[in-house]
Parts: sequence; C-alpha cells; structure tokens
Amino acid sequence: MTADDYFAIQNLIFRYCHLIDRGDFAGIGTLFAHAAIHVPAVSEPVRGAAAVEGLYRQFTRVYPETGTPRTRHVTSNVIIEAEGEGRARSQSYVLVHQAAPGLPLQPIIGGGYRDRFEKAAGVWRFSERHMEMDLFGNLSAHLLQQFGP
Repeated sequence: MTADDYFAIQNLIFRYCHLIDRGDFAGIGTLFAHAAIHVPAVSEPVRGAAAVEGLYRQFTRVYPETGTPRTRHVTSNVIIEAEGEGRARSQSYVLVHQAAPGLPLQPIIGGGYRDRFEKAAGVWRFSERHMEMDLFGNLSAHLLQQFGP
C-alpha cells in the first residue's frame, strides 16, 4: 500500500464525518453505495446508495434552521492495514458532539468503526462498515428513533 492509497482511504473515513455533519444523506448514500453497512439499530446489513440514504433520513434529526443535525463527528485513532492487492481494512474511534436548542454542547455517543475498502478502477471505496457504539449520552436531540441503553 502506498502513501497515496493510505491517504485516499483516510479521506474516505473523514469524508463521512463531513457529510453527516452537513446533513448530506444523499452524499452518504453515494459514499457507501458499494458497501454493506452494519448498524446497531438494524438487524441486516444496509446495502445500496438509496437504502443507506433512507437509513440516515429515518434515524437522524435535521434542524430546519441549519439543514444539519448540529453535530461534529470526530474520528480518531485511525489504523489502516493492507489486505492484499486492492483491499484494505481500518479501525477507528468516533466521538459525536452536539449542540442543539435546549442541549448545550456535549458528547452524545462514542464508539468505533471497523471498515473494509476495495480499489475499483483505480479508486478506493468502502466495501463494508461496522458501527460499534458503546458510550451513550443524551441522544434525544440527535436521533428520531432511539437505540442503545
């Protein structure tokens, strides 16, 4: 794996944060169009751009005055490893902060992502994401449907 490969994969991981924080659910669908997404609140993997976009619209509260969820997803401790030619995996931490009407700025959920990637036509893309959340704060201003403890 070259440095260019590493940075292309790292940018995919970070791009998700920018898309979700902007409320760009169509962009998230496109980002994961070729991936299986494993989400704690859903029993089967979500696949395909339209299904992924629909998942985010179903669960994520968007504030009309900003058009966003009023969050900042911070992904850290990223480890990326090659899995042969044109394949890679990563693990990372995520901590989501939110400030919303009636909710001062605070961390609301934390956990990790286990991702897999593939290189198709010379471009890296997600092939799988496992979201594993284990730290729960006040999600009432973020989610339209609750999960977790």
